[in-house]
Amino acid sequence: MDARRVVVTGIGVLTPIGNNLQEYWEGLVSGQSGAAPITLFDATNFKTQFACEVKNFNPTDFLDRKEARKLDRFCQFAMVVANEAFKDSGLDVEKIDSDRAGVIWGSGIGGMNTFYTESVNFGTGNGTPRFNPFFIPKLISDIPAGHISIKYGFRGPNFTTVSACASSTNALIDAFNYIKWNKADIFIAGGSEACVYEPGIGGFNAMMALSTRNDDPKTASRPFDKDRDGFVMGEGAGAIVLEEYEHAKKRGATIYAEVVGGGLTADAHHITAPHPEGLGASNVMRLAIEDANAKISDIDYINVHGTSTPLGDIAETKAIKSLFGEHAYNLNISATKSMTGHLLGAAGVIESIACIMAVKENTIPPTINHKTDDPEIDDKLNLTFNRAERRTVNYALSNTFGFGGHNASVVFKKR
Repeated sequence: MDARRVVVTGIGVLTPIGNNLQEYWEGLVSGQSGAAPITLFDATNFKTQFACEVKNFNPTDFLDRKEARKLDRFCQFAMVVANEAFKDSGLDVEKIDSDRAGVIWGSGIGGMNTFYTESVNFGTGNGTPRFNPFFIPKLISDIPAGHISIKYGFRGPNFTTVSACASSTNALIDAFNYIKWNKADIFIAGGSEACVYEPGIGGFNAMMALSTRNDDPKTASRPFDKDRDGFVMGEGAGAIVLEEYEHAKKRGATIYAEVVGGGLTADAHHITAPHPEGLGASNVMRLAIEDANAKISDIDYINVHGTSTPLGDIAETKAIKSLFGEHAYNLNISATKSMTGHLLGAAGVIESIACIMAVKENTIPPTINHKTDDPEIDDKLNLTFNRAERRTVNYALSNTFGFGGHNASVVFKKR
């Protein structure tokens, strides 16, 4: 079977630095931080009292009030970005073969707040089990894929990928492969997460994974900096319409970029810590580039996982040097989590969108908040510190790595 080409024809995004694609891209290029004190709950007694929340989000601006109440925040986000991406694609539901159109969604945790609030309500009650009838449909991770397919009538493959922080990149790669091997023509793929609540902040605090820089939240996410002290929790969503190239060409669609390769590996090392030499990371980048039928020297930009954790940033730069050799010094590398925070299961898709826009606009978004070099990180690498850079970007690669040792990389090419 001949492999088919897959292109990006629609994008939707909802992030801590922008509630649509234009705002998000402008926020990235300008080096805007989305971190601020938490407003979604009283975090006074928590070690970390700040996060990267989505700003000015009212679900009833996008959804019917009664329908919005039936959805957890992570699913509300999903419906908004899927609608934005579908509109952006210019697709017409009436002209789509619905049996050849699907939805693959990623979420690492799903409806955490729904589970938490329903459990608290039960625990503080009189013991009588009075749960919301939408309790289960609101919390399960796969429910956005179901809601999106129902809205657009897509009857093709429909499921959710759960691989911690690699979840939405897994979703994109799966959708890419279904189209590539002629199992479908169109997908809405992406991911969403909304964990800026007591269990999310408290749980990651207990692991000592979050920054506690409460006096200066905007500079707390500082990948590669010597004084980094953990990641900053983010929330939001992204959706991408993937389409078979000839199908898109025939209808005169606007094409952002081509998806050309994806790789998946495991560290097989530790439940939360990366392989110290970045073995799984190096392997997954190599597999993605091979799948793209590209050469190591073709890659111009890597949007790294770059969470601002002491171990992770070192391991990823080691992986890049191991795989790319001398070409590592020709690359632009940046960690956009320095601006958006870490969106957990939705991180991969918004960072893939950053790569797509870098390819389209020939602009590298920066790694902000860098002040002090880490002697364990090669200072000859171009980590695009503090300001965006202009360069021709023909190939961009996006990395996402998750607890459990899950690694996913995807490659985008200029059209």
